[in-house]
Amino acid sequence: MLLRRHCLAVMMLALTGWATGSQAQTAPQAWPTKPVRLVVGLAPGGLVDVLARTVQPHLAEGLKQTVIVENRGGAGGNVAGAEVVRNGGDNHTFLLNPSTTESVNPLMFTSMPFDPQRDLRPVALLANSQLFLFVRSSLGVDTLEAFVEYARKQPNPLNYGSAGNGTTPHLAGELLKQATGMQATHAPYRGVAPAIQDLAAGQIDFAFGPATVFPMVQAGKLKVLAVASRQRAAVAPDIRTFSEAGIDGVFADSLFGVYAAAGTRDDVVDRMNGEINKVLARPEIKARFLDAGAEALPLSVADYAARVQDEKKLFAPLMKSLGLKEQ
Repeated sequence: MLLRRHCLAVMMLALTGWATGSQAQTAPQAWPTKPVRLVVGLAPGGLVDVLARTVQPHLAEGLKQTVIVENRGGAGGNVAGAEVVRNGGDNHTFLLNPSTTESVNPLMFTSMPFDPQRDLRPVALLANSQLFLFVRSSLGVDTLEAFVEYARKQPNPLNYGSAGNGTTPHLAGELLKQATGMQATHAPYRGVAPAIQDLAAGQIDFAFGPATVFPMVQAGKLKVLAVASRQRAAVAPDIRTFSEAGIDGVFADSLFGVYAAAGTRDDVVDRMNGEINKVLARPEIKARFLDAGAEALPLSVADYAARVQDEKKLFAPLMKSLGLKEQ
């Protein structure tokens, strides 16, 4: 009898230990347990950096942990992407980059330090910055239709500037050429700002840029003719889309997304997505994003991934036809 009771006791302890161990394995692990790094693939002071630092304190409040914004610009976001892929296996390191990291860079760079499809996973969409078509005031056109007609009649191609090869302002210009049959020569700059400065000075004829360029329109130096998006911009609802003017296919939203290394835990991605979206839903954050020329867009992981897939379908044929290559 004593032996039987002893065996039963051992079995009960074993079962209890197994159950406790099973519960421990399935219980969610605490996160975050240390400061969270947000590696930004563009230079300090630019739009993306401003947006990152706008959400930084609110995100830290939601996570109950310090959030560190770290700028690592260069190579169209590849430098920052490589840093997160290389050192982001700690579940506390994230990347903030243009979505062109996925849709354009693999087609443009002959050698990338990582594979976006294999090495990164989407977490959230931080913002969408819609691009507008700006022309120099001295061009003498006031509407999109007049601009296209003027461009078609010129014996020599117009010149347009962009933030660099493969950037959305560059691709927007190529989509405009494709949709209208007009000719234009691309002049890549090191960022949108110098391109817009040359546009205002009359060195180039047109450029695509964000809503932050509007003060130059108000000053009479530039004219804005359309927005390169599927819908009008909340920051400038009176500006027509290209589609509304009968020109289809000129869509070049600048999406800025948050990514994690491929091995990041699912629960971490879900939590980060939820906390970011809570911040983006706040009225004061939406207002500050609009002031900066961007739109806060809370999306699920799947919805953001779907948007990037749509972007790939739009940009991939264009990139292949242009044959752009960077080292």
